[in-house]
Amino acid sequence: VEIWTDGGCKPNPGPGGWAAILRFGGTEKELSGYSPATTNNQMELTAACAALEALTRPCQVVLHTDSEYLRNGMERWVKGWVRNNWRNAAKEPVANMELWQRLLAAAKPHRIEWTWVRGHAGDPMNERADVLATRARETRGA
Repeated sequence: VEIWTDGGCKPNPGPGGWAAILRFGGTEKELSGYSPATTNNQMELTAACAALEALTRPCQVVLHTDSEYLRNGMERWVKGWVRNNWRNAAKEPVANMELWQRLLAAAKPHRIEWTWVRGHAGDPMNERADVLATRARETRGA
């Protein structure tokens, strides 16, 4: 399964939108949503959560994101956070802990390759996810 996610707000923090596009074989599914008061990072995490939660069985996944926060969190930081009882290197509570915990639970049954793509750099699927997330934010998820 290939997944492309995006999320953002305007202003940040402020109203936000998220989107995910899932592709398996010749089938595609688009997901999106809105939050009236959020942050860019929360919307990026929410997009990944919703995409993985939409999978009905364990899958091999390539998840494309333009969020280094999301990719680094899952590939580098989360194991330490869990080991340190959800405290960061400064011994402070991890920001967005509930979303990170939701994402860990959603990711658990799958084998995931977290792939970073440069945002707004012409990647067609990343651009499409951005349009969907922006539309969700501007139309309040309608």
